[in-house]
Amino acid sequence: MPVIKKTDVFKKWKTMKTSKWDMAEFIETKEDVIAHLSVALEENDIDFLLSVLNALARSKGMAEIAADLGVSREGLYKTLSPGSNPAFGTVVKTLGNLGFKLNIELKAAS
Repeated sequence: MPVIKKTDVFKKWKTMKTSKWDMAEFIETKEDVIAHLSVALEENDIDFLLSVLNALARSKGMAEIAADLGVSREGLYKTLSPGSNPAFGTVVKTLGNLGFKLNIELKAAS
């Protein structure tokens, strides 16, 4: 049985060809949007939620949404980027532009 060296594995890994996966390319229906937003909200992670909103806005057309919201495309990209701290109104308006609204419900008892 041949011995595989750790350095051989890393050399192969460094030369492996991969492609970048973009969530926005796989969002096709309103049900896709609901599924992505539901998971993002369940995770209770604002950066993840912003990443999902960013992908959703890109899938619809960031420039179109930005124009509807009265902000620049670049400004909306920054607002919906992880690490930003968008105003709640911007998040609600973005969801509205995507055709959705927020609903509040009780968490299931644990």
